[in-house]
Amino acid sequence: MAGSLRTILHVDMDAFYASVEERDRPELKGKPLIVGGTGGRGVVAAASYAVRCFGVHSAMPMAEALRRCPDAICVPPRMARYQEVSAQVFEIFHDFTPLVEGLSLDEAFLDVTASLRLLGDGIAIATEVRRRIREATGLTASVGLGPNKLLAKIASDLNKPDGLCRIGSDNVHAILD
Repeated sequence: MAGSLRTILHVDMDAFYASVEERDRPELKGKPLIVGGTGGRGVVAAASYAVRCFGVHSAMPMAEALRRCPDAICVPPRMARYQEVSAQVFEIFHDFTPLVEGLSLDEAFLDVTASLRLLGDGIAIATEVRRRIREATGLTASVGLGPNKLLAKIASDLNKPDGLCRIGSDNVHAILD
């Protein structure tokens, strides 16, 4: 982004817990999958893209999620497994910059400003981060690129899943409008 002093990536793993479950158990791939408390009082920790079309989303009460999609497959969370995969992803982040700010197991900000001269522009770095994550884990990530954290976070949500979006001085008004 010409004229920008900083280049920030926001990397957000796509439906992380559900994607790990689908990867580890291929028979779940493409099915309406909910990761969360399986009791009537539980909540949805993650929803696969196949169940999201029913209006199911994270933090929704499980009873409501099952009302919306009675055929959903519910699996309990395996936090140790998600932490293990997250550690792999964060190792990749640190290959690009020491300036990694984790927000959760499945998302982080990366300040790659100092890496530009060595690794290419922000788009090239974001593309390589996504490629390396897919290669190492079999999972997809959406990456937003911007001159600050807010715009990078907004950008990462715009082309989900498995997307890449850049917000810069040339398109910021069009995107925010």
